[in-house]
Amino acid sequence: MENALPPIPVKRYFTIGEVGELCGVKPHVLRYWEQEFTQLRPMKRRGNRRYYQHHEVLMIRRIRDLLYDQGFTISGARNKLQELVQGERDRRRAGEVPLDGMEAVEIDQEEFDAAVTEQEHEVHLPLLQVEASQLRMLRRELFEIRELLSVGH
Repeated sequence: MENALPPIPVKRYFTIGEVGELCGVKPHVLRYWEQEFTQLRPMKRRGNRRYYQHHEVLMIRRIRDLLYDQGFTISGARNKLQELVQGERDRRRAGEVPLDGMEAVEIDQEEFDAAVTEQEHEVHLPLLQVEASQLRMLRRELFEIRELLSVGH
């Protein structure tokens, strides 16, 4: 069933429909997975609209691979994800942190609202126009997420 998934665009937030297309699953499946995999916690805004971040799209692809391609059960996939998180913690304790020295970035509500408003108006920059600072910010966010996962989630 190895279908090639489309590349994930460089942007901060994705709607449930976009994530469904990027990951090859229907929105109702994503909502179900949120209940089964506590690591999936999309931001919610206005009428419970879900907004997923890049790391969550990657996690959903990992879950999809475990369930659909590798044949894991939900429980087995949950355990496998936990093993992966534990392995990451162990590597960090051993000093294998490829992104060390990066600072954590907090996203405040104004920044989130502005990004979502921009997305709702479908203002998308071509990939070639993405500034290096945006890529650095994404890298810092991913590091922050990695840190959060290593603190017992």
